[in-house]
Amino acid sequence: MTETRKLAAILCADVVGFSRMASADEDRTLARLRALRSEVIDPTVASQNGRVFKRTGDGALVEFRSVVEAVRCAIAIQTAMVERNVGVPADRRIEFRIGIHLGDVVEESDGDLMGDGINIAARLEGIARPSAICLSEQAYWQVKGRLDLEVTDLGPTQLKNIAEPVRAYSLQVDMPAVKKPVAAPEPARLAQSDDKPSIAVLPFQNMSGESDQEYFCDGLVDDILTSLAKLAGLRVIARNSSFAFKRRAIDVRDVAKQLGVRHVLEGSVRKSADRIRVTAQLIDGRDGANVWAERYDRALDDIFAIQDEITLAVATEMQVKLTEGEQARLRYTTTKNVEAWTLWVQGLAHYRQSISKEKLGAARLCWEKALSLDPTSAALEAMLAWVHCLDARFGWWDDRSTAIGKAESYVESASRKDSENADAHIASAALSWFGDRFDQAVADARKAARLAPGSADVANLVSFYLAAAGHPQEAIAHSRRAIALNPSYPPNYLGNLGLAYRLAGRVEEAVAAFSAYDARIPGSGFGLSDLVILYAQNGRPEEARQTAQRLLAARPDFTIASWRKTQMARDAGRFDDEVAALRAAGLPFG
Repeated sequence: MTETRKLAAILCADVVGFSRMASADEDRTLARLRALRSEVIDPTVASQNGRVFKRTGDGALVEFRSVVEAVRCAIAIQTAMVERNVGVPADRRIEFRIGIHLGDVVEESDGDLMGDGINIAARLEGIARPSAICLSEQAYWQVKGRLDLEVTDLGPTQLKNIAEPVRAYSLQVDMPAVKKPVAAPEPARLAQSDDKPSIAVLPFQNMSGESDQEYFCDGLVDDILTSLAKLAGLRVIARNSSFAFKRRAIDVRDVAKQLGVRHVLEGSVRKSADRIRVTAQLIDGRDGANVWAERYDRALDDIFAIQDEITLAVATEMQVKLTEGEQARLRYTTTKNVEAWTLWVQGLAHYRQSISKEKLGAARLCWEKALSLDPTSAALEAMLAWVHCLDARFGWWDDRSTAIGKAESYVESASRKDSENADAHIASAALSWFGDRFDQAVADARKAARLAPGSADVANLVSFYLAAAGHPQEAIAHSRRAIALNPSYPPNYLGNLGLAYRLAGRVEEAVAAFSAYDARIPGSGFGLSDLVILYAQNGRPEEARQTAQRLLAARPDFTIASWRKTQMARDAGRFDDEVAALRAAGLPFG
């Protein structure tokens, strides 16, 4: 048998606690694992040019031509698993550990690989935490400049049956990490230097002992955050940054330092039949001292009054000066129907996971049922309007005119009931775009920003509308604010920041933002069409062609015509130039 030596990036993946799960229900566990292989693992490996050269009962060894591809594959798999495990009881979650090493391997004639390069990758997998990726020093230095998430240096680590210690680095995709200053380092400094009172609201602990009550606890916190975000005099860290600490043993002082806030609100919820007990405490992040604490033991339908009381107490204790309008807006207004509210927060749980046809479809069904129980809710109508605006843009369910008609109906009704609902103004801005009413779109976007000054998600969407309307510098300010309010911001924030930079003519900052966007969701193709345009329009044709090929590899059905349908711009001439740039790079028109 002949053999060949070569340098390769090796990824080793294994299921955490597989033996325990298989012992409890072998048939179901194996069926879930087979589904994961066909739906997630194998397609992701293929998208990054990997080759599975050995499978174990619950894991795999994969060879890649580069560490960059191996790490992109690992991040995509771990991110997909975090999303799939939302709402799944802890003892039934399938979680992976992944180790990656760049080293010398021996390839035998049958394609199998052997050697220390394989052994080190396997041992790194063994020391990785669930949902984490453990890199050897050799692998880390290949990707150090390409990751927008910093890794944790584990130092020299003695691995089993490996003679010399190996310096290891850990990347945890479902936990907060300090973002590298990809394109806008200023927001981090902005967050620290802002002299406004500042707060992070941590996920409340579910004391009910029932996993299906998680959405109830999370919904309570969502509503508190939404109310607090209406206050101009308070800086509120966004949900997905504070929720990154869920189910973690934490020191509140460390959380406050990481998120750049003075105060932290935490609590617990126990729901039993028609009773609810909520505890809440406001903590000074500098020394961990309690500023305020309260326990509410009420009937379940008092949940809305509890939210109002907590929100007002927090604002009062933090000495936030409220305007007359803010005092009115601070009251909870989504719905006063407990059953409708339960469906509202279930819909939010779907909506928060990803902007996709599947997740938005599930949210839409929940919110439609909720609205049937409480037809007076402006908030429900505003979010349903936004869902149909997204459908009009991406063509998920209805043709564009039908989707726009549904969105318009919801917006009109929501605005009559509550003229100061920020989400209704965001949806109205989108509808104005579809109708080429650009000045009205800008006015609606700016009004949304004024009504929810502490909302990172609103600031992010406002940036998109303003950039495309010809106000890119103003858009950059909103994107920077969104990132400052949301240190663990979703990848799409980078897309909107990149668009603002691109339209402002800040080429290198735009390239950095879109490159980071692509790296955050490897294999998705997000950000690549903008990179093609940037390269083609700035004298870098070869980079444009290479990026176009990466885009087609990630999205084989991409056409310029389909891309055009999802874009918005006031300047038709700009679109003509962008289409020309995409065609010059070799992308099909469609």
